[in-house]
Amino acid sequence: MVLGLGAGAVWPLHAAANQALAQKYSCVACHQPATKVVGPSWKDIGAKYGDGKGTAAQLAASIKAGSSGKWGAMPMPPQAQVPDADLQLIAQWLLDGAK
Repeated sequence: MVLGLGAGAVWPLHAAANQALAQKYSCVACHQPATKVVGPSWKDIGAKYGDGKGTAAQLAASIKAGSSGKWGAMPMPPQAQVPDADLQLIAQWLLDGAK
């Protein structure tokens, strides 16, 4: 029971830290929680790749390499400057619904 309470207490901090990473690396310039801006919303990314449709490693690799044609005509530039550990955290956060 204590373990469950401890995990629950850590979860909001974990999510806030990952949202801070999204801000730190300027993801918010093109992506918002529930609204398409330049790129898809975090909610739409989670819906497309979450629930076992993709892994955090796959999504992190896609963010790092950039992509074209997955969400329309606007390409996503490579984000190679973001450390792999931070990419993994951001990707998992997106797959978990960016909450």
